[in-house]
Amino acid sequence: MIVFLNGQFVPEEQARVSVFDRGFLYGDGLFETLRVYAGKPFRWAQHLDRLKRGAEFLNLRLPIPPEELKQAAGELIQQNQMPECILRLTLSRGVGPRGYSPRGAEQPVVVMSVHPAPVIDPQNPPAWHLATSSFRVPAAAALANFKTCDKLVSVLARAEAEAQHCEEALLLNTKGEVAEAAGSNLFWITGDEVNTAPPAAGLLPGVTRAVVLELCQKLNLSARKQVVLPVALQRADGVFLTSAVWGVVEVMSLDGQSLSQSPLTAQIREAYQQTVRTELGIIG
Repeated sequence: MIVFLNGQFVPEEQARVSVFDRGFLYGDGLFETLRVYAGKPFRWAQHLDRLKRGAEFLNLRLPIPPEELKQAAGELIQQNQMPECILRLTLSRGVGPRGYSPRGAEQPVVVMSVHPAPVIDPQNPPAWHLATSSFRVPAAAALANFKTCDKLVSVLARAEAEAQHCEEALLLNTKGEVAEAAGSNLFWITGDEVNTAPPAAGLLPGVTRAVVLELCQKLNLSARKQVVLPVALQRADGVFLTSAVWGVVEVMSLDGQSLSQSPLTAQIREAYQQTVRTELGIIG
């Protein structure tokens, strides 16, 4: 595999970052995960906008101009001959003196890599099972708005879910309210209303989540952001997850209890797939 590292395309064996890099030592950095279809990253602008906002919040410099970064992403996809893939973009503060203070860390590191994308059969889309994690995310946390390199809560939550033979973990916040899933945003359906938690609940507002909220308007579906307890999911007419890698995924059960399935989930999933095809100019 070829990796993009600080403006250079190098074999992965040569793509090395210092053991004193603050991203490695403290999670002092940001990342974005994009799905690439037919060689084109979907919603690149929105992902990069979140990265730039996160960099501004962390007072972290993006050393490569956005347009150059986009061109490099396209070249990376071509060099690896992976038109259908996952693109990971990481920005670290780089090497600095020992200690928490970011002073002296003046050479940020940018890495892009591509990885195989899951094969999704439109006729037999994935359906997942959720397990509620014992770990909590802080409500109203400013850092939750950005995809920082510190994802230990998600790592541990996913491990808990997998130990229970579930594909994904439900994350509650410190108030016991529904926030998100370990690697995706969560929606639930009541009648013809589509619901999701507000950012203040402690979730990361995902790009795919934003696309689905756009689609609700186009489909004349009422979309509402509200704070609820987990019992609301058990009573819902349908529950689904959204992520850049998987798109829209229906949830079949929560903590071993079956959930209802709404036809709106399939409608939203198809609308999402059509949006990808339309925006990227994919025929078929």
